Amino acid sequence: MKLHTISLFLTLTAFWLLNSGHNTLLILLLGLASVLLVLVIVHKMDVVDHESQPLHLTRNLFSYYLWLTKEIIKANIIVVKHIWLGNKSISPTLRRIKISQKTDMGKVIYANSITLTPGTVAIDLIDDEVVVHALLKQDIESLLAGEMDRRVSQLER
Repeated sequence: MKLHTISLFLTLTAFWLLNSGHNTLLILLLGLASVLLVLVIVHKMDVVDHESQPLHLTRNLFSYYLWLTKEIIKANIIVVKHIWLGNKSISPTLRRIKISQKTDMGKVIYANSITLTPGTVAIDLIDDEVVVHALLKQDIESLLAGEMDRRVSQLER
């Protein structure tokens, strides 16, 4: 619990400093007071746990974001191409896809990554499956190939 509290304190402090833009003593003390107040409230509500402070994700998160950004750009280009080609070029598909993530955080990251990628939407997340709607059948096939699933699973380790 202490590691989570320290992590939350550092995260809130960094976030406050980045957004504040002021560094006078009074403003810094008020910022510190607000961060400490949030910590007290969070502990009284008992909402700090391993899922809310996923420190283990930070190791591979930057490389995952780079990969996801590349995938989003590629998917944007493909979707625009199919918009220009017209309705006959799309093949809307709805499919349940098995996922290998063990934690709720991993499952949510996977489903959100699907939704962030143009042309695909994660509709529902049920146990070890996600229901996906895709504009193109090839997008479902890409998800079935498992590259995104594998990369999100690496974040959990």
